[in-house]
Parts: sequence; C-alpha cells; structure tokens
Amino acid sequence: MMGTSSSSSGSPSGTPMVPPWVPDPVPPSGDGPRDDGATPPDGGDAPDQTAPASAQPVPIAPPARFAGARTRLGSFARTGSADDMRKGVGHYAHKGLGGGGTAVRRLGGTARTAGTLFGALSAAAAGQASGARNELDPAVLAGRSADEVMSAVVEAARPVDGTQDGEASRAAIGKALSELLTQYPDADLLNLSEEQRILAVERFIAWDVFNRFELDLGKTIQEKAPSAMSALSRLKEVRDFITQAVAAEFRKLAGGAAALGSSRVAAMVRDAIGLAIGVFEGYL
Repeated sequence: MMGTSSSSSGSPSGTPMVPPWVPDPVPPSGDGPRDDGATPPDGGDAPDQTAPASAQPVPIAPPARFAGARTRLGSFARTGSADDMRKGVGHYAHKGLGGGGTAVRRLGGTARTAGTLFGALSAAAAGQASGARNELDPAVLAGRSADEVMSAVVEAARPVDGTQDGEASRAAIGKALSELLTQYPDADLLNLSEEQRILAVERFIAWDVFNRFELDLGKTIQEKAPSAMSALSRLKEVRDFITQAVAAEFRKLAGGAAALGSSRVAAMVRDAIGLAIGVFEGYL
C-alpha cells in the first residue's frame, strides 16, 4: 500500500485552510493516554506553553492554491525530474498548506494522534489498558496475533470519526507498526521499549504527512505519468522524499529527550512538522 486508498482533487480555494474539525496539535494536559498513568512530575509532561492554535484566525485558502504544485509535479510525473519534484512539494507546503504555522495547524491531527499513539503503547508496556473503550488491554490481548494487537492499537490511538484525515491516520498507524515489526521482528507490541515506541511515532508521522500529500496531489501524479507503473514509481519517490525529511526532523528533536509523555511527544511532532515544512519551502 502506497498510502491512502484514494486520492482527491485537493481542497478547494475559498475555504478555511484549517477545517473546523482539525484539533489543535498539542492536547491540553491530561488529554489522552499517558506513558505511566500518573500525574507528571515537575518538568515531566507539563502542558505546552504555546498559545493554542485555535486562538489564531484561520486563513482562507487563496485561489489556485495547488496550481504551482500541480504544474511542477505534473512535469515530474512526465519526466522524473527530481528538481520538479522538490519544487512541487515546496509549492505544496508554501501555498497549498499555507506554510509554517498554518501547515502545522492543518496537520494538527497528526501531532495529536502521535501523542495518543505513544501514550497508548506506553500504557500497554506498563500493563495498563487504554482507548475510549479500553480497546488496547494487555490482559485481554495476551497471546493474540500481531495483526489483532495492531488493530487494537489503531482503535485506541485513532478511532473511526468519518473524516478523510482519520482514515489516512489509521492507515499510517498500521504501516508504522508493520515497519516497526520489520525492523524488530521479535518485538512485542504490548511491551515495546521507549526506543521502539519513538520509532513507531516517527514512522507514523512520516506516513501521515505523506498521506495528506497523496490525498491532495496524488491524482496529479497518477494522471500525468506516462504509465501506471511509472505513476507508482513517481509516488514512491515523493513518498521517500517527504517521509525522510519529516522523520529526520523528528529524530533531531527526540534524540536525548527525557520524561516523555503523550503531550510532550505531540509537541515534538508539531515542531518537527513545522521544521519539515521549512525544509520543503527552502526548495523554492
């Protein structure tokens, strides 16, 4: 599976750049599973001090918000030009997502889900159940197959909500856990080390950001590529470019971090997404 199951023509102009159902990137303190189920010590998992994104006005999408990205990515699809690919992603980040702060807000669900995923995996490692209906319960899931545990993690971290973003995030969690098990074949999803939980988050955000791109602009590449095989190859190139950039920024922030909890991880993911957007804009 490349990413999501389908592509769209991208969000139209004249609509809010951040849909009203997108959550703030960082949940309030205590919102979502914690890694230890306890009240955080001083400096442990304190609430993020940045003003809530929801307090800022939401910009309206400009006309032809994806035009520059479509032009460059269409050329990339036809010719395979790496320069066109990088600049296409740059246009997408700058005008399609609104650049910097607006892009971070648009991808707020990614950051919040990342924190919830880390908290759910941490709770399982501590022998605690998590999820709105305790979907991820180590006592119930002991001895179950990896696929069954993965499904429980998805349900606990990103319940079905009927949104396109929600389905994309659920797919990203599944892909992230599959990649984790490929790297650590003997890993127990109910008892992951912190290093493994961080890797799961890294792979999740990389896939989720790419999934958003594919939903918005995957159709352009599919239509402009000279063949179906070529389209798959081009999408993989973009996927590798986006996921590697996002993962690299997150690794920089996560390296050496201590006292991690769900809110702290969500804040790091928010910052990593913002840095990655800056990297993409830098190619323009």
